[in-house]
Amino acid sequence: MKRESKAVKVRNIQIGGGAPVSIQSMTKTDTTDVDGTIKQIEEMQKAGCEIVRIAVPDDDAAAALVKIRKLTDVPIVADIHFHYKLALKALDAGIDKLRLNPGNIGSIDRVREVVRATEAKGVPIRIGVNGGSLEKDLLQKYGTATPEAMVESGMRHVRILEDLNFDNIVISLKASDVNRMVEAYRLMATKVNYPLHLGVTEAGTPFGGTIKSAMGLGILLHEGIGDTIRVSLAAEPHEEVRVGWEILKSLELRKRGVTVVACPTCGRLDVDNFVEIVTEVERRLAHVEEPLHLSIMGCAVNGPGEAHDSQLGITFGRQVGMIFKDGVPMRKVAGADIVEEFVKEVEILRQEGKNAKSIAEVKPLVQIT
Repeated sequence: MKRESKAVKVRNIQIGGGAPVSIQSMTKTDTTDVDGTIKQIEEMQKAGCEIVRIAVPDDDAAAALVKIRKLTDVPIVADIHFHYKLALKALDAGIDKLRLNPGNIGSIDRVREVVRATEAKGVPIRIGVNGGSLEKDLLQKYGTATPEAMVESGMRHVRILEDLNFDNIVISLKASDVNRMVEAYRLMATKVNYPLHLGVTEAGTPFGGTIKSAMGLGILLHEGIGDTIRVSLAAEPHEEVRVGWEILKSLELRKRGVTVVACPTCGRLDVDNFVEIVTEVERRLAHVEEPLHLSIMGCAVNGPGEAHDSQLGITFGRQVGMIFKDGVPMRKVAGADIVEEFVKEVEILRQEGKNAKSIAEVKPLVQIT
């Protein structure tokens, strides 16, 4: 059962309150490189990124936000640490959300000034607790960054905002350790109804980081915990977005783009370059946003059965591919032509879907009875 949470609006994206789990990522350019940052944002959006976080470490970065805001409509989160004036400048630039821990920006007067500015603009604040940077007194109290220590840190920041009658809040409790991160979110979920931003921080390379993220986020999302996610990888941000979508799709929480079911191959494989075929099909169809279920199977044992559950499928026999549509054989194709022909069939399927939608949307001008 999905955890009930308060609804928070980030520009045109709702987090929590029963909304679909949204996907975020963070630019990795120098924010002052406006052209480079916008290019990266566009790549992220093509991959399906719905909210973009941007680092604002200094005044130059804050000034660049003004230009960036004019060049994109994507919801922007300003990442602020310690400097409350940067938060104010980011708000003036037109950002849609602050990532800021109120306990780290100085006196209560400074916090109040930021809170009043965010209220005036209808901008939420994400409290971001990180297991690697907890307060010293909490580390002394708990001995290390335990889940309990992380939650206590988060609740400190929550209370600061609540004492100022501010509740437009999102919370994250990130750690590089999956078990610690999972337990921290589980505990926080019992204490507040604010939406939770999930993430395994510093997850690592695309290989190891994807596995850690899939485990941590997958466990919590399966339990109904989590309202928005960010996959953190030592990779380009659009790759983080792709992994995020695959996590949500695997749990049937969201639908987007092509899902390819491909056999792991074995001694029954009837085609020589099977892996290359699957990889090329995914690459050629990376632009597709409509949810499509495809299967590519290397022999005739499981192929027809898998193809039956797919909108389009391929199964191989002696270097010849058979294309199936909705489980029904369509035509044979030589192995050398299979990628090109299969991609053509996918594009035809997409157009059929668009035409069917258009027909369904047509309303008669005159109703005859």
